[in-house]
Amino acid sequence: MRYILFLFVFLVVFSCKDPKSREAREPISKSETVETTAEERSELDAISTKDFTDFKVLDSKNLSKADIWAEINPQMEDFTEADYNSLKPYVLERDIPTLQKNIAIGDLNYEKLVKFYLYRIRKFDRENKLSLNSVIAINPKIIEQAKQADQTNFIKAPHPIFGMPILLKDNINASGMATTAGAVALKDNVTDDAFIVKQLKAKGALILGKANLSEWAYFFCGECPSGYSAIGGQTLNPYGRRIIDTGGSSSGSGVSASANFAAATIGSETAGSILSPASQNSVVGLKPTVGLVSRSGIVPISSTLDTAGPITRTVTDNAIVLDAIYGEDKSDSKSIYALWESGFYTKDLKNASLKGKRFGAPKRLLEDTLYVKALDVLKQQGAEIVEIDEEQLGLPNFINLLNLDMKKDLPAYVDAHANKNIPIRTVADVIEFNLKDSIKTMPYGQSLFKGIVADKGDANYLMRIKDTLSRNGKQYFDVPMREHNLDGFLSINNYHAAFAAVAEYPAITVPMGYTDKGVPKGLTFIAKRLQEKQLLEWAYVYEQASKARVSPKDYD
Repeated sequence: MRYILFLFVFLVVFSCKDPKSREAREPISKSETVETTAEERSELDAISTKDFTDFKVLDSKNLSKADIWAEINPQMEDFTEADYNSLKPYVLERDIPTLQKNIAIGDLNYEKLVKFYLYRIRKFDRENKLSLNSVIAINPKIIEQAKQADQTNFIKAPHPIFGMPILLKDNINASGMATTAGAVALKDNVTDDAFIVKQLKAKGALILGKANLSEWAYFFCGECPSGYSAIGGQTLNPYGRRIIDTGGSSSGSGVSASANFAAATIGSETAGSILSPASQNSVVGLKPTVGLVSRSGIVPISSTLDTAGPITRTVTDNAIVLDAIYGEDKSDSKSIYALWESGFYTKDLKNASLKGKRFGAPKRLLEDTLYVKALDVLKQQGAEIVEIDEEQLGLPNFINLLNLDMKKDLPAYVDAHANKNIPIRTVADVIEFNLKDSIKTMPYGQSLFKGIVADKGDANYLMRIKDTLSRNGKQYFDVPMREHNLDGFLSINNYHAAFAAVAEYPAITVPMGYTDKGVPKGLTFIAKRLQEKQLLEWAYVYEQASKARVSPKDYD
């Protein structure tokens, strides 16, 4: 049986150019609305579909369980299976406000919380019959930092993120651990903190470790399954190991959130890389407006489209994490100066309402029974559902945008944020490095990286691509929103992620149930620029009314 991988590069609703053609095109006209030919569609299917029983690699050839736990195991000797089991009622599937409440009344503390998650990761994540390969590294100072959190005296109430153990996608710089993007070439890339990590730490969050990902954020191999990296091995879905796609590229972040390996996780998205793994693992994923959350200190694909964002088990937790990480970063060219104060995204969330809200539902999605059921839930909460025809627009030269951005943005990251001793600077350097030991570095090849090097588009061509894609993306949502007076747009999983990406619009996905074969799906809300608060409110009302998430049964 074959399953469609949610590789962000090819989620352009069959409307991007032939990915094998890399030469610069003629100037793009303002009216261009390219449709994909049957031949091009076949090529996209061929490289975005994979038999999930046909993995070339499961366990990493570059990282073992012993490597991950060498520094932590001696610090865990006083934490037993009995301790772990006694804490389950206070931690498992609990949201951040409940965790904080349990700590406040003395049923839990930050040290015990951290050790619970560490014990759970060590128990389930690698080299056993339930292994998920979702965690790449553990912060060696995490237990010490948790003890310090327990000893903190407060003059005023801390941010709710205080003391919460957070896993970061391993393309986000964090001191004390390498930032690898899943690539062997970056295995020694020990750096300073990214801006968003500084934001988290400033509010008292604890960085638990690093989550696996699709290598180079899924813009590397082309022929590989989502969730694979040379460093981390093959991430697997807790709802169906080797059966159900993890989604990508924030695969480890989605799996770790779903499997209760942290209070929350951080992912990153270019076009679907948060929405895909969140929906595939039955958790909540928010892709913010580009620029609301800093990108500096994060291994890039595209400075045009990239953003980090939270992946959590609940909408409340998602709002808490977003509230902790947003903020102006003057070193990020797209950074937004947000006028609202801390607490903006969580304030009055429980009082949110859908009464009178109008949402557009693409007619072609009405064949999905889970989607139709979700629409009924929204209607019961007072929302109005408007069936719409989608705009007939394409996303021409989308691949070239990623190629040309990555070609310049990777060296910029290396120069400004990487360890000076890493052996690469450019995409061409990575290709050459991988040829030295291809079995350990690129068992599925590196075709997309080769495509980047081969793309001869210049800066003027790149600007024209950006203009066309931005215009088409905005028009795709703005036209039906204006014609039908819509508040938001309703999708499934990351089906419309590429259009939201080029429009730079925010989106959030919330669990909406499971197919007959047990595959999770998410209801995805898309809104206009900087409407994250509205997205969180809509998602919260739906989540509370539907109660659709069921934790993976083998990981209780």
